[in-house]
Amino acid sequence: MLYALLKLVHLSGVVVWIGGMFFTLFCLRPAAMGLQPPVRVAFMQAVLGRFFLVVTVAGLATIGSGVWLVLRTRVSNAQAGAPFNMPMDWWVMAVLGFAMLAVFSRIGLMLYPRLKQAVALQNWPAGGAVLAQIRSWVAVNLGLGAIIIAVVVLGAMS
Repeated sequence: MLYALLKLVHLSGVVVWIGGMFFTLFCLRPAAMGLQPPVRVAFMQAVLGRFFLVVTVAGLATIGSGVWLVLRTRVSNAQAGAPFNMPMDWWVMAVLGFAMLAVFSRIGLMLYPRLKQAVALQNWPAGGAVLAQIRSWVAVNLGLGAIIIAVVVLGAMS
């Protein structure tokens, strides 16, 4: 039962994070492009602030549950006297997941504060430029997330 709950937490975190990035890039941002720059930049700053809080929780839940799942599997194998060799798709998931965390950290710790500053100073061109950088890095993270999903689903089939 614990294993199933951990998988639920893990998958829920992934859905929130990757689904949120997809929604932001392909639905929210194109719709917001019709707004005037002062409204659009301030709106996106407010939206991203909320989204980053949610993704922080989802990311921590995903990483925590993932580590716990791996360790639990390792302990179960050891108790059964079986060796534990982490499958390649798990390695890919872990490495790319931590790469996603690094990209998210760059956005949240470096770019988002610059966006907040631009909005506070009402410097809409600078805010738009930061939003473009954030969009590029979110696209990178969405791509990494898609690769992880493909590798894990296809790895489970082998």
